[in-house]
Amino acid sequence: MKLKITLALLVFSFCASAQNEKERIEAAFDEKDALSSFRYLASDELMGRDPIRPEIDAASRFIAEQFWKYGAKKIQGANGYYQHIPFRLSAPPESGKLILGEKVYQQGEDILVLDGPSYIGEHELIVLGYGLESDYKGKDVRGKVVVTNVGEPGKLGPADLFSGGRKKLALAKEKGAVALVEIFNVPTLPWQMATNFLNRSQLTIDTSGGTESIPYLWLKDPKNELINAIGKGDYPSAGLEIKGKVNKAIIGKNVVAYIEGSDPELKEEYIMLSAHYDHVGVGRPNAEGDSIYNGARDNAVGTVAVIKAAKYFVKNPPKRSILLCAWTAEEKGLLGSGYFADNPLVPLDKIVYNLNIDNGGYNDTSIITVIGFGRTSIDPLIAEATEIFGLKTIGDPSPEQGLYDRSDNVNFARKGIPSPTFSLGFTAFDEEITRHYHQPSDEVDNFDLDYAVKYWKSYILTAEKIANNPERPIWTAGDKYEQAAKELYGYEK
Repeated sequence: MKLKITLALLVFSFCASAQNEKERIEAAFDEKDALSSFRYLASDELMGRDPIRPEIDAASRFIAEQFWKYGAKKIQGANGYYQHIPFRLSAPPESGKLILGEKVYQQGEDILVLDGPSYIGEHELIVLGYGLESDYKGKDVRGKVVVTNVGEPGKLGPADLFSGGRKKLALAKEKGAVALVEIFNVPTLPWQMATNFLNRSQLTIDTSGGTESIPYLWLKDPKNELINAIGKGDYPSAGLEIKGKVNKAIIGKNVVAYIEGSDPELKEEYIMLSAHYDHVGVGRPNAEGDSIYNGARDNAVGTVAVIKAAKYFVKNPPKRSILLCAWTAEEKGLLGSGYFADNPLVPLDKIVYNLNIDNGGYNDTSIITVIGFGRTSIDPLIAEATEIFGLKTIGDPSPEQGLYDRSDNVNFARKGIPSPTFSLGFTAFDEEITRHYHQPSDEVDNFDLDYAVKYWKSYILTAEKIANNPERPIWTAGDKYEQAAKELYGYEK
């Protein structure tokens, strides 16, 4: 009998606590204010929030104004509420040619000019493996075109190819080369896919310090015939004819702020709440003639969650401090979050958790899908928080999509910070998702706004539970990012 009474009291206590939490969030949440922010960020006036269009500044200013209005604090080292990022916009040349003997390889067909200025010249070729520092030992590349395999051994994913290429380009220039040609021989990434993605304007983080790059090309060679011929001396030199190449400096803006925690000790730790606020801009018109990709699902809805979390936590500070981050240029390759991860305004070992938001869409309004659910110790708190608002939490239903490593959270997971992505409910990456994903139809007008409100409230409560939890979040034992966490936080090996 006593056991039954005890259990009943525990259940009653839990239910009462949950009800109090729900009422506290709902009392502080201004639904019309949130929906107004949602409509503005996904409006036609912002032209799809493309990081290379001027309207992105209106979006970043709006977010910064909300942080200021609600009373979130500026971070030391930031430019007001902004972290400025040196971007470089590189547009394809009007024409590009690589000439080997009597063979001419054309831009967009067999070559892709990825960087560098317009250029005309003929120079000696030298093959250097993967173009790493060790490959230059004993080699004089001054005045020559360096030819390498694309990527690095064991690092042939798309992100690895791009980041590795940038490092190799800087190294080739440092060694005195006049150009870098990477041989594209990756079986896992079709050349046509690479062409579709790269034969257009590219935004990158400018690491040149304002100095001009050297020409940087990919050359299609799936069977390694050309690189072998060059290595044997069949093509001792190459001609380059690159015309109409455009490179432009742009200042990008992450929008950042913080709210100091209430606990004298735990306030030294931060829970990072993040979402990217950019989208893909203006593109090909759909059947209705709409060419503005509004990005309501991806990711205006997530940006609003962070904004409204700012409002709530200023008035209800949790034990840990809250770090608010709206990233730019996620759609250009996770650039904004990547820049912060490499140039943090708060020491990374003080950031104990990142509750990120990114979205493609939803097909089930009874759930929250957490990409990375099951990988950290804090998962039960997420499930509790969403359940209070009538939503069940599930893990990644489409692991084949590699979603965990395709959003901003991965830049912090790689550093060791437990970092899931809190997404709208989806049970598969199906037609209902792809119907709006990166399409002009991704608008507020066809969004279930009752679900959006539940989503925002459950995100805020999830963040509050984590920020107040006395136990520091950790990775599940054996997770591939666990070792990075041990190194970051100084855990025992």
